[in-house]
Amino acid sequence: MGGVQKVILDFLENLPQDKFDITFLVNLKQGILINSIPKHVRFLHLTEGRESFSDNKIIKFIQLVLRNLKLRYYKKYPKTFYDKFGLNDIDVEIASSYTELEDILNSPNKKSKKVGWFHTDIRFVEKNLALKFISWMKQYDVMIFGSKQTRNVIKEFYDIDFPKGKVIYNVIDGDLVNKKSLEFTVERNHQIPQFISVARLQKRKNFDDLAKVHKRILDEGLQHEIIVIGDGDFRPEVEALIKDLKIHDSFKLLGTQKNPYPYIKAADYFILPSKTESYPLIIGETLCLAKPIISTDVGGINEMIDNDIDGMLIHPTEQEIYEAMKKFLTDEEYVSKLQVGAQKAYLKFQKELIYNQVIEILES
Repeated sequence: MGGVQKVILDFLENLPQDKFDITFLVNLKQGILINSIPKHVRFLHLTEGRESFSDNKIIKFIQLVLRNLKLRYYKKYPKTFYDKFGLNDIDVEIASSYTELEDILNSPNKKSKKVGWFHTDIRFVEKNLALKFISWMKQYDVMIFGSKQTRNVIKEFYDIDFPKGKVIYNVIDGDLVNKKSLEFTVERNHQIPQFISVARLQKRKNFDDLAKVHKRILDEGLQHEIIVIGDGDFRPEVEALIKDLKIHDSFKLLGTQKNPYPYIKAADYFILPSKTESYPLIIGETLCLAKPIISTDVGGINEMIDNDIDGMLIHPTEQEIYEAMKKFLTDEEYVSKLQVGAQKAYLKFQKELIYNQVIEILES
């Protein structure tokens, strides 16, 4: 589950079947989006995921050890599974994010063209690891960057250009988002203003600052609630902070939801407090639902939001989050202006143009 995974699924579904014969390979067969893989795509996995593990702790531990050994073996001897699955005549091999960059370069299929996708702000990657990513990317036939900022920041910080690099935005299907937002109704108290956020619960998403701001505004007498959809390794810390601040009735973690759009539609405002992003799908999808947005100005978000026209851009600090939320709760005229601006925001996301850009790269 995640933005990159949804981008992958979108291209699997929409790249023309008369032009491309697609094989989709994952390390672990796990996650709720597995069932969304299009039926016409050949789907392969190296090993089973957590859904197939035993509930018995001892057996589960043994299964984890065996799975780890199997993945280590395949990483060291990739020719084993290339021969097993008949992958030696693939024409183009695609690394959909930085986690696959090294593996695709180590492919035993030396005749294939290599295409990489990069969605990450390199400034927030540890330097030695960032230099590894860059050295791998330079070996690709084509590197696709998820935003202009994602590409430009590599030039700015490491003075490295990618002449064969292309900027292609992630596809945002406004019609599909609106359709999914009507699949069910979310019941809530409309007397209390509601902010919603959809993101993984990771440290860099900044939900600890959001919780502190929420408490601060509540203490000033401005009633509101915050709904967070998503999960991740930072959840225990956020839950502990919610308990410590005594805000469990108004700061609610709903976990992962396969369809978050009815929740966004039901909310009054959307907020993304992240310290790092690339080109988050959820911002474009929320714009297509014409919701007023507060977002930190990180990554390529300012390529999606026009500040003070269809959204509000801020720095990822506790004070600026506080000032923005308070403005949304007290300045009805400003919020109405953003709603009007967001009505036309869907025009920014022309999916057919993006599909054609990818098709052109793969065909050439």
